[in-house]
Amino acid sequence: MELGVSGLNAKATLGPAETVRLARLAEDLGYASWWAGEHVVLPSPRVAASPMEPTDPILDPLVHLSYVAAVTQRLELGTGIVILPQRNPLVLAKQVASLDVLSRGRLLLGVGAGYLEPELRALGVPMSERGSRTDEYLDAMTALWTDPAPAYEGRFVAFRDIDAHPRPTRPRIVIGGHSPAAFRRAIARGHGWFGNGTLDDLPRHLAGLRRAASEVERPDRLGRLEINYLPLDPVEVAPRSAERYAELGVDRLVVYPLPLEDPSDVARFLERHATLPR
Repeated sequence: MELGVSGLNAKATLGPAETVRLARLAEDLGYASWWAGEHVVLPSPRVAASPMEPTDPILDPLVHLSYVAAVTQRLELGTGIVILPQRNPLVLAKQVASLDVLSRGRLLLGVGAGYLEPELRALGVPMSERGSRTDEYLDAMTALWTDPAPAYEGRFVAFRDIDAHPRPTRPRIVIGGHSPAAFRRAIARGHGWFGNGTLDDLPRHLAGLRRAASEVERPDRLGRLEINYLPLDPVEVAPRSAERYAELGVDRLVVYPLPLEDPSDVARFLERHATLPR
């Protein structure tokens, strides 16, 4: 099991000096991946479902990861997650390919369908379409990245007689979410799955993935589904809990130093968790 870190493109840790210091510290401590989340806009006033206050700062994950890529050598760079239906899939495909090439294949594109209705509405996406848009956008981007003569015809995106280079060196898609639709999407379209919650939640999520595997076909090109998990309650991961995550088959255990506000506290959090059993 590898260790990753998430959430440091937000709040007090988003500045350039803190980003460089913490990213290099994580790499030196043996963390294998660095993940950045996304909210383009936040409901104001805050609603119950929102994870942040509307005035909390959060950087665009791809811009942030480009900065991290430039100051590190080995860290895998994950979006955890991009809210895919809010994005133009062809523009995102170009951004992903560009970052993947510049980072020498270190990018993990984590995507989800989204859940904050005010955010989706502000960006022109009806809640009822977020799942179908996510599936179409994934298929369209995959066609653009992998087909010799890219073409796609769908309800929300269509193209032919075009091409786009450079292509990603090895495009890797990670599907986030805990719904039956997200589990099916992970099996059918993802190289990996990204979940969060408690240690007790994980067996239920894994059972959902197994059910999905009996319902939809997994293309051979995707290989084995990688399991990425972010513990949220408690945020501080005990050694025995880490051992249990490894026993359950987690490939990347992604720790989350926030809501710590002081970058020095975040650094100490990373140092403590770097010694977790793997």
